[in-house]
Amino acid sequence: MKKLWIVACFTVLAFVLAACGSSEGEAQTGDESPEKIIMGFVPSQDSDKIADTVQPLADELSEKLGIPVEGKVMNSYSAVVEGMGSGQIHIGFLPAFAYVLAEEKYDIQVSLKSERYGSDQYRAQYVVMKDSGIESLEDLEGKTWAIPDVTSTSGFLFPANELMTKFGVQDVQQDFFSQTISAGGHDNAIVALLDGNADVATTFEDARGDLEEEYPNVMEDTKILGYTNWIPNDTISVIPSLNDDRKAEIKEAFLSFNEDEDMIQVMNDVYSWDAIVDASPEDYQIVRDTYEKFKDSINIDDM
Repeated sequence: MKKLWIVACFTVLAFVLAACGSSEGEAQTGDESPEKIIMGFVPSQDSDKIADTVQPLADELSEKLGIPVEGKVMNSYSAVVEGMGSGQIHIGFLPAFAYVLAEEKYDIQVSLKSERYGSDQYRAQYVVMKDSGIESLEDLEGKTWAIPDVTSTSGFLFPANELMTKFGVQDVQQDFFSQTISAGGHDNAIVALLDGNADVATTFEDARGDLEEEYPNVMEDTKILGYTNWIPNDTISVIPSLNDDRKAEIKEAFLSFNEDEDMIQVMNDVYSWDAIVDASPEDYQIVRDTYEKFKDSINIDDM
């Protein structure tokens, strides 16, 4: 897939954001109390597997909230953002960049964030084959790049910004890489690399672990070329139209999972979360700042 495919993704996202969302900066009244809560997920693993894995989470939330809760597996973070903007999804498990885009266009509100290995931040990694001859970021020029999704913070935004800054290019897809593949998940980006369809994959650290069962030699056959700057962890975000009591109940329900080993294990199985902690919009300022620099070269508002 050429760069044009990626641009098309931004075009669709921008169109739907503009068509369905509130005006930028326009606050929405929180007065909705739906009879059913829909949560949006994007698989970092096999879609069928994650659908089964999130069911206990939906069941437990349903019991705590006193209304049905459904986990809906989407094919991209853009789709989750669009669903939240149209009110069809109430709770979104969004990475930092997708949350920032959703906040900008729909006033989506961050409620909570993940904690892994005792930290609320993580890094992106550049993965290449060990026998590829690629030894530095400079060697990636002219190669094929596999990303999880165009709204992935670790898979797209931070690596793209880093490469643009390091090599002084205006558009990393057009001026640095020869081709970009949107693989539809972190594991799929690495699979594209393993299958020979890409020269480098960018994912969260260390997404290769999710593939060891299916690809036992993934650690031996690949290597980490480098890491980006630190990124605030992914979010649990909610649509602004939910009433404040419901938002508080949702937050309290998720935080209660920290005292429930079974539910934390579910969160770990879904997205490798070890704990759920409070979050505020200020936590994601570094992502907004990165996006501000980045959107000069790919501005979703103009596409």
